[in-house]
Amino acid sequence: MAEKELLSFKCPSCGAPLTYDSDSSDFACSYCDSHFDFETVKNADVNAEKPFDWGDYNKNVSTEELEGTVSYVCQSCGAEIVADATTAATRCPYCDNVVLMEPNLTGFVKPNGVIPFKKGLADRIKAFCKGKWLLPKNFVTANKIKEVQGVYVPFWLFDCTCDGDATYETTRVRHWSDSSYNYTETSYYYATIDGSMSFSRIPVDGSVKMDDALMDSLEPFDYSQLVEFAPGYLSGYLADRFDVNAESSLPRADARVRQSVDQVYRGQLSEFSSVMRVASNLKLTDPAVKYVLLPVYLITSKYAGKNYSFAVNGQTGKVIGSLPVSKGKFWSFLLGFSALFSAIAYLIAWWLQL
Repeated sequence: MAEKELLSFKCPSCGAPLTYDSDSSDFACSYCDSHFDFETVKNADVNAEKPFDWGDYNKNVSTEELEGTVSYVCQSCGAEIVADATTAATRCPYCDNVVLMEPNLTGFVKPNGVIPFKKGLADRIKAFCKGKWLLPKNFVTANKIKEVQGVYVPFWLFDCTCDGDATYETTRVRHWSDSSYNYTETSYYYATIDGSMSFSRIPVDGSVKMDDALMDSLEPFDYSQLVEFAPGYLSGYLADRFDVNAESSLPRADARVRQSVDQVYRGQLSEFSSVMRVASNLKLTDPAVKYVLLPVYLITSKYAGKNYSFAVNGQTGKVIGSLPVSKGKFWSFLLGFSALFSAIAYLIAWWLQL
């Protein structure tokens, strides 16, 4: 591919790669410690292009193939950079130059917005471990961070309206007693609720590489901090463009909408003892979508010869991950619980004999 299909940001002072500094909202050079105004460097030509439009994309490129690899030429050292077809930002493995893949950031696939990373969040593992008393005693101090990667994950944000009705089978239970008997009366009803609700910015990740359940667990993001996309925000981070299109992602948004509507409808029936949905007739109308990039730290650490992976919301610092369990603490807890349960059972038996 031609060199013009790569974007990079170089330090005017020393020629080293520039990266976006979330703390100061400008470009920083890690070699000479220079800082440059973000608005000046961010690449105005790309920023002026029209961003993603659902209709335009479907009309022009919805059948594109995104499998295999693509070869680029590093503008800094001339080496070949081989990347997945969906890679939007990476580093040259030879000279560490920050490179952005222009074809995956412009034209019909230019993002509508981005939430920039916030620095200082990658160390949230210590806070995440606090209070987890089944952890091995030295996990925090002996846990070695092997790799921290800031990744911009492609997301779809859907807007829509949901209209329709749902029918629920409900019960109302009443209890009373007299001098001879205890009574229970159960009344059965059918309740139908009809309504219309509007939804905004329903998130669905658009990446095959990212586990859907993991991305859902990292929510929520504060979408009031979305800014207009500019390639400079990606400089110094990894990024992929979407490889699951909006059409394929719409069913997941539909399911989330229906679940939310069901919760609201059930809230209107709180006076009943039990509520079970038996029928629904809900329909999504006027769907619209925006394509955005959201910040996620992917962290790999090593403890006692095993690797542990964590994901951190790059905006809020929320941490998701698996932790080891101290066998000694676990068995101590189990034995202590068993002893407590036995003591309680003994006291109850003793009290019943009185």
